[in-house]
Amino acid sequence: MQAHHYLTTEEAADYLRLKERKLYELAASGSAPCTKVSGKWLFPRAALDRWLEAGMAWPEGLRPALPPPIIGGSQDSLLEVAVRDSGCALALLAEGSQSGLDRLLRGEVAIAAIHLHASPDHEEANLEAVRGQPGLHDAVVISFARREQGLLVPSGNPLGLTGVASALERGARFAQRQRGAGAQLLLASLLAADAAALSGMVAAEGVCATGQDLALAIRTGRADCGIAARAVATAFGLEFLPLVWEHVDLVMRRRTCFEPGPQRLLNWMRGPAMASRARELGGYDLAGSGAVRLNR
Repeated sequence: MQAHHYLTTEEAADYLRLKERKLYELAASGSAPCTKVSGKWLFPRAALDRWLEAGMAWPEGLRPALPPPIIGGSQDSLLEVAVRDSGCALALLAEGSQSGLDRLLRGEVAIAAIHLHASPDHEEANLEAVRGQPGLHDAVVISFARREQGLLVPSGNPLGLTGVASALERGARFAQRQRGAGAQLLLASLLAADAAALSGMVAAEGVCATGQDLALAIRTGRADCGIAARAVATAFGLEFLPLVWEHVDLVMRRRTCFEPGPQRLLNWMRGPAMASRARELGGYDLAGSGAVRLNR
């Protein structure tokens, strides 16, 4: 029999070993995770599991240590606003997507912000990366936003670039991100089909820790182009040549979802302020923001 993602009140009561009347009381008071459609309560099975785990009692000395209240991984302009304006009291440690995922595995951050790429238009890269980590057997992947990534060039586009191919042809100096950064993985995936193109790429001096550092390298003339988000290009007065839309996801362990800081962040993401700031920054699609993309 196929398991349903959303349970009726009767099914959820049976699943939780509760009386239906008690479950109605919990739903009406907002204590149990649920939604109402056409006057009927529906209960997401995955959310019920997280709700149960959040209230689990642990023997003395066996309760898992909580990771530090840090979001590691990718730098994102809208995420910076969300962390600041939501009052979630989480710190940001922007070192690139793969680094954030590695730190999450080691318990060094509470959340990893990631945008990984196996190919330019691969929608499932983030999910596959999490599924491929046995140590993240209890991970939840929540969509933060989709954002537009592209090639940043100086104002006026002095080299007349139209994309990555023309940048290679004209010997443009590419600003580089660190290994494991989502933008660097995207660049590698764009060049992967053409070994000659990869070997012929001219790399600018140094490594840029964030998209903002990359934009600064282009603005000061140390590099001719580089890959970053549209919001970064706008903030630094650079021109933007669109390449792809990508998922920026928040990865955390299930128990982290119900901690006060992450809850404040997730609640802010569902409010009107998120949409307003996304419009100001540009290059964001919030259609799936806050949705659970994977619950292991």
